[in-house]
This record gives sequence, structure tokens and C-alpha cells, in this order.
Amino acid sequence: MKRLLIVTVALTMLASCGNNDGTKGGEKKADTVAKAETKDLSENPDYQKGLAIEAASDCATCHKIDEKVQGPAYQDIAKKYAGLPDTIVTHLAKKIISGGTGVWGEILMIPHPQLSQADAEAAVKYILLLKK
Repeated sequence: MKRLLIVTVALTMLASCGNNDGTKGGEKKADTVAKAETKDLSENPDYQKGLAIEAASDCATCHKIDEKVQGPAYQDIAKKYAGLPDTIVTHLAKKIISGGTGVWGEILMIPHPQLSQADAEAAVKYILLLKK
């Protein structure tokens, strides 16, 4: 009888918890997936290396992850170049080093000749990982 009471109480508690999709409170399942992807992203070596290069440079003067400053947001860049061949990394790295204009309007992308090709490519890989 005691076991039956305990099982009944336990089942009642489980049933009252509501959703069993692994989310808490009003959190949507998509939010949970996005958080998991963000966690996985921070463990990505391309993310770590690119973030370090970006942090040591002047990129944040003109760019933010999710909003336009002078230049486009990193997420907008990632979205624009998503799904293109890997050669886009080399092309965009050269654009970072040499600068340019016209791709995102008339705003000038200042050159960054102090960056090596490898560092510029690491920065591009980091940015492309930020696709929303």
C-alpha cells in the first residue's frame, strides 16, 4: 500500500511538470537548441582562434555580432556567404587584408595589412560560424 501511494505521488508530480520536451518554464525548444549550438560553437577551435584574432584587432570599431555599426553585422556577413564553397574563406580573407568597397554599399572596408593570410582566414571562419 505504501509503495502504491509513493508511485501515485511520483506520477502525479511528473504529470504536473507539464512539458516533457526538456525545456524550462516558457522557454521554447528552439531556444534550447540555439543555446546548445552556442555552447558547441564556443568549443570549436575555429571559433576560439578567430575570436582571439578579432578581439586583438580593431574589428569591433566597425562590426558587432548582431547589429550594423559602420560595417555589416557578423551575422549578416555569415548569412550572405553561407553555403558557398570553402574558397570564399580565402577570398574574404584577402578582402580583410586589402580592404575594399561596394559589397555592402559605399562604406569603405579599411585594409588590415598587419594580418597574415592565415589570421585573416581564421577571422573569416569565426565570422562564418556566427550565422543565425
